Amino acid sequence: MAGLCASLVGIGLARFAYTPLIPALIKAGWFTPGQAAYLGAANFAGYVAGALAARPMAARLPIRAVLRAMLVLACLTFFACAWNVSFAWFFGWRFLAGVAGGVLMVLAAPTILPFVPAHRRGLAAGAIFTGVGIGIALSGTLLPPLLRLGVAQAWLGLGALACLLTLASWWGWPPAPPLAAPTAAAPRSGRATWYFIAVYGLNAAGLTPHMVFLVDYVARGLGHGLEAGAMCWVAFGAGAVIGPATTGALADRIGFRRAEYLCLLLQCGVVAIPLLTTDMGPLLASGFAAGVFAPGAVPLALGRVHLLHPPGSDAARAAWSRATTGWAVGQMGAAYAFSFLFARAGTALPLFAIAAAIMVLALLLDVTTSAGRRAGRA
Repeated sequence: MAGLCASLVGIGLARFAYTPLIPALIKAGWFTPGQAAYLGAANFAGYVAGALAARPMAARLPIRAVLRAMLVLACLTFFACAWNVSFAWFFGWRFLAGVAGGVLMVLAAPTILPFVPAHRRGLAAGAIFTGVGIGIALSGTLLPPLLRLGVAQAWLGLGALACLLTLASWWGWPPAPPLAAPTAAAPRSGRATWYFIAVYGLNAAGLTPHMVFLVDYVARGLGHGLEAGAMCWVAFGAGAVIGPATTGALADRIGFRRAEYLCLLLQCGVVAIPLLTTDMGPLLASGFAAGVFAPGAVPLALGRVHLLHPPGSDAARAAWSRATTGWAVGQMGAAYAFSFLFARAGTALPLFAIAAAIMVLALLLDVTTSAGRRAGRA
């Protein structure tokens, strides 16, 4: 329960609830379209900083205190964003929301899973990451009625929900000792691991337009309205709820490597759907499928790490930390680049074409580097 609340507050709300708010922020005159996009990128930058800072923080402080502090910080960011002070004010608080999410993503599951019986850890991990999808779905369903009261009231409502979830998780964290401090002798990642991290980062970059721009594209770009945009976000959230369990079950059946190949291949088509049609049915399906693959990539990535390094080893932990950072860097770089293009093009349509090309590149890199490694072993 504590882990689910952490992913729900830190990622599902503090990170992803901003997406369905973008059209309302623009319509209310709080920010221009370009500014709103850059604020979304600020959250990605904070996520990178949080992912990098998580282990050093946990090495110096009790993990339970760090996790609670990050949940409180996430709550504060919602209330701070209810005041339209300035672009810099919002940028800072959106950055801090990303920091909280990055720390919670890196530390929450590894803190909990050692206390779970080995035969239940898969189920527990799925439950933890399901919080991301639940947060997305909640934000998509709660924000339309809250926005009828006003943009500030929507931020306050999200903050109240985050506070309730933080209280629900408060006593659920185990009294884990601090992590070992990073040292110069930390395990190095081999070439195969770096190839995997590159593919993982490209995957994150390719999904970024659906995470940041799809709602605004449907609501304003196509003129379908705010509620239609929110429906796309609800579809994304519904996909995210079942994503980790779905991709994990697929990997159990056909193997982690083949499952990742198949998911990357499907994503090449999914992210290109907005290029082919303006009808709501296919766009909702595209949002749903992107929602499946966004958190669904996490168990596949963990499985790939464990194919490269023994589970539980220092090398596996170091590889997962780097992979998490690689995903965050991929999203941050893509968010800033896409925001720059969006501000100048005035439409998100070209971004989906670039995303499809990125997915093709990720698939080709993964297939060719894996084939090369197999040929080398032969």
